[in-house]
Amino acid sequence: MKPLSGLRILEFDGLGPVTFLGMVLADLGADVVRLTRSDSAGAAVFTEVGGAILHRGRPAVPVDLKSEADRGRVLDLVGQSHGLIEGFRPGVMERLGLGPEVCMSRNPALVFARVTGWGQTGPLANSVGHDINYLALSGALSTFGEADRPARPPLNLVGDYAGGALMGAIGLLSGILQARTTGRGTVIDVAMTDGVALMTALFHALKARGLWTDQRDANLLDGSTPFYRCYRCRDGGEVAVGALEPRFYAALLAGLGLTPEDCPQYDRGRWPEIADRFAAVFASRDREDWAAHFEGTEACVTPVLGLSEAVSHPHNRARGTFNDQGAPAPTPLFDGVRPGGETTPPSALDIGEALERWR
Repeated sequence: MKPLSGLRILEFDGLGPVTFLGMVLADLGADVVRLTRSDSAGAAVFTEVGGAILHRGRPAVPVDLKSEADRGRVLDLVGQSHGLIEGFRPGVMERLGLGPEVCMSRNPALVFARVTGWGQTGPLANSVGHDINYLALSGALSTFGEADRPARPPLNLVGDYAGGALMGAIGLLSGILQARTTGRGTVIDVAMTDGVALMTALFHALKARGLWTDQRDANLLDGSTPFYRCYRCRDGGEVAVGALEPRFYAALLAGLGLTPEDCPQYDRGRWPEIADRFAAVFASRDREDWAAHFEGTEACVTPVLGLSEAVSHPHNRARGTFNDQGAPAPTPLFDGVRPGGETTPPSALDIGEALERWR
C-alpha cells in the first residue's frame, strides 16, 4: 500500500506547480481526480504539455466550469474530497462559484490549497508572472549566474516546483492532518515568492554574520570558489567539483597532482589563479577519464550528466531513480521501497464515473 492511499484530492488542471503537485500526490498513492477543460483546444494544450509523465497516475475528467450542471457535480466531488488544489489567479474560483466559502460549506473538513506566484494577498496578488519573476522578487535570482552578466534562471525548478508545488504538498498534507484532529478544514495560501524566500534562509543567516555578500559570483556556494564549481574537460564534457571541507579539498588536490602550498584553499585573493590552474588540469583529460579517476575518493568530483545520460547512470539505475520508460520515478523511498514503482499513464473519465469512483 502506498503512503497516501485513501486520500482523495481534487485537482483543477493547469500548468506549472499544480500539475507537478498532483503528480507527486498521485505517485504517493493519493486518489487524485484531475478536472480538465471540456473544450478540446484547452484539453489538447494541457495534455501536450503534461503528457504521460506529469499527468500520470490520475484520470482526467473534462468539465465545463461555466455550466451550472457541471459546477453542481464538481461540488458533489468536493463533498467527497479531503483536499483541493488549484493555481488560478486570485478570485477566479470565486467567480466560478467554487471558492473556499462555497466548497467548505459543502465539506467543512476540506483543505483548499491555492498555489500561485504572488499569493492571495499583497500589491502584486493579481499581477501576472512566471517562475523567473517570483525568483527575482524573493532575492534568490540575484544569486544565480556570473558577476559580469545578467542573472540566469535555474530552469523553473526553484519557483514552480520547490517553492510552489513542494511547499504546496507540505501545506496540504499538514492541513489534512489538522482536519483529522479538529474536523475543520483550512485554506492554504502558497505563494512561490514566500516558498523561495524561505529556501534562502541559510544565505540570510550567512549575510547576518558577514559571510555572504549581495555581489554575485563572490560567495562560497555560488561558483566563485575554485573548489565549488564546474570545469570543462578535453572532450567538451564537464565535471562538478564540491570539495568544500579541507579533507575533501586535499583529496581533490591529490587527484589533480597539485599541492596545498601551491593552491591554499582559503586564500580568497588567489582563487582566480587557482581556478585557472584547476581548469587547465581538467582540460587535459576527457570527462569519463576524470570520473573514473576520482571514483572512490573523497574529492567530491562527479560528471555533469545530460538528462538522457542521467537515466542510464549505474547509481540511478541501481536505485530505480528513473522508471523503465526513462521518466523520473516516484520518491522518496519508504522502508527502502519506492512508492508504487511504475505509475499508470493518464486515463479519462466522465464526471459521472468520477463521482461513482468516490461513492
